[in-house]
Amino acid sequence: MIQMKYAGMPLGMWFIYKMSFRNKLVSVLELSDPEAVEVMKAAKRRYKEIIGILPEFEKGDIFKTNIVNCALFSSVILSLKKKPTVDALTDYYAQAMTTAATKWFCRRAGKKKFSDADISGMKKTAALKAADRNPYSWNMEYFDYGDDSGYEARFTKCGICTLMKKLGIYEFVPAMCHLDYTMSEMGGSAEFVRQYTLPSGGPYCDCGYKKK
Repeated sequence: MIQMKYAGMPLGMWFIYKMSFRNKLVSVLELSDPEAVEVMKAAKRRYKEIIGILPEFEKGDIFKTNIVNCALFSSVILSLKKKPTVDALTDYYAQAMTTAATKWFCRRAGKKKFSDADISGMKKTAALKAADRNPYSWNMEYFDYGDDSGYEARFTKCGICTLMKKLGIYEFVPAMCHLDYTMSEMGGSAEFVRQYTLPSGGPYCDCGYKKK
């Protein structure tokens, strides 16, 4: 299988988020400025290494962005001398990802939420079952609530779980899971609801979107 390269999206994601990730090491995790600089230097090396072990995603697989974000976050975790709590990393990741670029993306996606194109895309993603061929992607099922109130994406395989388990930091997966709430709030058109997650021992990860 063709391996992902540190070019294109992975390179772009590093440049978009590196300063936010560095700054939040200071304001959220209370590192000193010199410590934050050193962590990000180490994280860049680790990020390139992680990207190098990932397979390239097939055409039509929308989850490449998710695994690249996971690689970035994981590289920072692995570069910290002392590992914070899950709660601290949850707050850190949410704030680090709340940039102007993310807000723009979420608002743009929010305007299209529940459109025919959005629902068609969800059904295509469900049918693709990309994780059957790429363990770092996702398998999901699509469920319409049936009362015009929204829908649920139910994930049975998760690339983030696979990657963070391989990297030995599986206990921090929930810090990434919580970002779904943050991004939905920034989108403005849906209330995010969830009952189960795979890392907490659930049968699947349910991502429910109810119209506001």
